[in-house]
Amino acid sequence: MQSRSRRSVLATLAAGGGVGAAGCLGGGNSVSVLAAGSLAVVLDEHLGQRFEEETGLAVRGEYYGTNAVMRMVEDDRKYPDVVVSADARLLRDRLYDTHSAWDVSFASNAIGIAYAPDTRFGERLNAGDPWYEVAREVDSGNFAISDPDLDPLGYRAIHAFRLAEREHGLDGFAETVTEAAYREPEEPQLLAGVETGNRAAAVVYRNMAADHGLPFHSFPDAYNFSNPEYADRYAEVSYTTDDGYTATGAPIVYNATVLESADSPNAGREFVRFLANADKALRENGFETEEFPRTHGEAPIEVSSE
Repeated sequence: MQSRSRRSVLATLAAGGGVGAAGCLGGGNSVSVLAAGSLAVVLDEHLGQRFEEETGLAVRGEYYGTNAVMRMVEDDRKYPDVVVSADARLLRDRLYDTHSAWDVSFASNAIGIAYAPDTRFGERLNAGDPWYEVAREVDSGNFAISDPDLDPLGYRAIHAFRLAEREHGLDGFAETVTEAAYREPEEPQLLAGVETGNRAAAVVYRNMAADHGLPFHSFPDAYNFSNPEYADRYAEVSYTTDDGYTATGAPIVYNATVLESADSPNAGREFVRFLANADKALRENGFETEEFPRTHGEAPIEVSSE
């Protein structure tokens, strides 16, 4: 494993394969990206356009829950150049040794509740009622989480419920709220019901609430998965998906890699370099970029040499 400073990583990401010139990247005039659904707005409406302006390469993005992304790659249903994950450990566990041997971590995030302010749920949150009391009393299906079998955001919601139960002494809370929550299978659609008034609230990443112009009630650091100082506490909980993968609680880390089977590997590495250098835009859109980027694994010369 290698972990390097921002200056070192950005310099080495730029060191190889046709940086900044579309004619040198090869493989056509676009890069295909299969990414976590929470990145859909920031990539499609902000970073993708900038990347094309700077390189002449269009970003062809598809967005799903990260566990669904991994299954698509493993099952040969999708053939992207770049995979971007909302759970660094998940990417490494599922794709290393078979599809890639390295990645670059580029951002973090926090989870909490995005809600419709004109609902009873929203009114109670705005009045200062503890979120867990509001969530425990909400009608079944009126509070949403992402499907934990398809998406790290879903299993992080369940992790948060279990940690909140311990933190606040709430016997049976996690099971009650988990069973009552609607499970959205398409992460990019998680807030659609809140926006249309069909649902009161959903557990989301901070940037997703900002993307949709909804108020955001952050969970405390003890269970919002944003603070590395709480890593040991986060690790006290886990969730096993329906395909047998056990996800243990950990700080949120986004990472990206270029697949060994990529049609346009140089363009893919240029896109990963671009993500690593997009800290300002990512922060403006609700992400955290302090202490990033970092390389991990057997990174190629473009991303690992001094």
